Amino acid sequence: MPNILVTGSNGQVGSELQSLSPAYEYNFYFTDKELLDITNKEAVNEFVKANSINTIINAAAYTAVDKAEDDRENADKVNHLATKYLAEVAKENSIKLIHISTDYVFDGKNYRPYVEEDKTNPNGVYGATKLAGEQAMQEINPKNSIIIRTSWVYSSFGANFVKTMLRLGKERDSLGVIFDQVGTPTYARDLAKTILDILPNINTSKVAIYHYSNEGVLSWYDFAKEIMRMAKIECTINPIETKEYPTPATRPHYSLLNKAKIKNDFNITIPYWKDSLDKCLKILGERK
Repeated sequence: MPNILVTGSNGQVGSELQSLSPAYEYNFYFTDKELLDITNKEAVNEFVKANSINTIINAAAYTAVDKAEDDRENADKVNHLATKYLAEVAKENSIKLIHISTDYVFDGKNYRPYVEEDKTNPNGVYGATKLAGEQAMQEINPKNSIIIRTSWVYSSFGANFVKTMLRLGKERDSLGVIFDQVGTPTYARDLAKTILDILPNINTSKVAIYHYSNEGVLSWYDFAKEIMRMAKIECTINPIETKEYPTPATRPHYSLLNKAKIKNDFNITIPYWKDSLDKCLKILGERK
């Protein structure tokens, strides 16, 4: 039976893994930075040995995209160095490592959905530190380990776009939402379930990269419109351009991910984004 260490267990994906865990016959060890400092390799190694861990799911990340622009050191510690240490521990102890990465490793200038082999070119500190983590993991190359890049993550847990739109939609009569950034949302529960389902079948000699998001394509504007429609919130959503909403970090204009590889390799079906949004809103008690 797998003894699974989950890092970042209070984040969106980590929280969904906790929520789903009773349905799986795995032994889970859910940790956050207070319980286990993953930027300390010795602490990770001791934890792994003491609990006979044979699988690590790294759901920990420094995800404050704009804050990272002025906080490179801490972003690098969590997104790059911690991933490097986890990969070293995984290799030294012959255990699986599943690491979650991001569409921000790309510059967003593509014209077709990104495949795993496409050239990376991050726009900012967050993407650069996540890419450095990916590269460190590939270089160390623990067996039976994978990287899953995802995009636009939301959940009934934590802070995210869906919950922000629900709150603002109730407070205001109208909102301006960006229409010239295109991609697909990822319901963290779908990603967490996929990780737990494919875990026994991960068998690689080299670190494999996969892309995962829900199915479909839309802009943030489309996403906001559907949130309001499903939750029956009377709030007018107006389309605005990225340049009308400047942020410290540059967002990818196009971050659609091609999911063919993960679907083919593990024979999985990925839910359509509207179906997943519907499920999340029902859990939040917002679907009327």
